[in-house]
Amino acid sequence: MLVPMICIFAIMYFLMIRPQQKKEKQLRELIENLKTGDAVVTTGGIHGIVSNVTDGGTLMLKIADNVRIKVEKSSIASVLKEPVLEKV
Repeated sequence: MLVPMICIFAIMYFLMIRPQQKKEKQLRELIENLKTGDAVVTTGGIHGIVSNVTDGGTLMLKIADNVRIKVEKSSIASVLKEPVLEKV
């Protein structure tokens, strides 16, 4: 009875827990290495370009011409490879 329980836990660990931990670690590293000009998406779905990175836990995002917002670094959901703002 104990052996099947251990096998189920091992399978759950390698299929669910470990991949999630790797993904969180990669996102943490991306957020720590943010620099001016990086395109990001926040957890609220706002796309923008990093315009200023402060020493604390905040940064400034440019979301349109002459529009900047201050967000927490922890609210960054992903870092994009190319800028998302286009000239209209």
